[in-house]
Amino acid sequence: MPTYISLCRWTQQGSEKIKESPSRLDAAKKTFEPLGVKLRDFYMTTGRYDMVIICDAPDEMALAKAMLAISSKGSIKTETVRAFNEDEYRKVIGALP
Repeated sequence: MPTYISLCRWTQQGSEKIKESPSRLDAAKKTFEPLGVKLRDFYMTTGRYDMVIICDAPDEMALAKAMLAISSKGSIKTETVRAFNEDEYRKVIGALP
């Protein structure tokens, strides 16, 4: 299953209700499950982004639905990228002409 990394920032609304953040994370996990998306890792970070979420999803459509579902609540903004593990990376590089 493809892996995705979401770089997240709290919105003003999310910051104002920061103490609710752990319950929002729990709700996100429950939202992801029926979509086939598994939240593998979560990190609160310092710097440009407030959080990093690492997910496995069956495809881009499922991942997009999951990210839109949680960002539509108004507490976070996300930037998501596809991550290639070492085996996938080697296959991509090995297939170059």
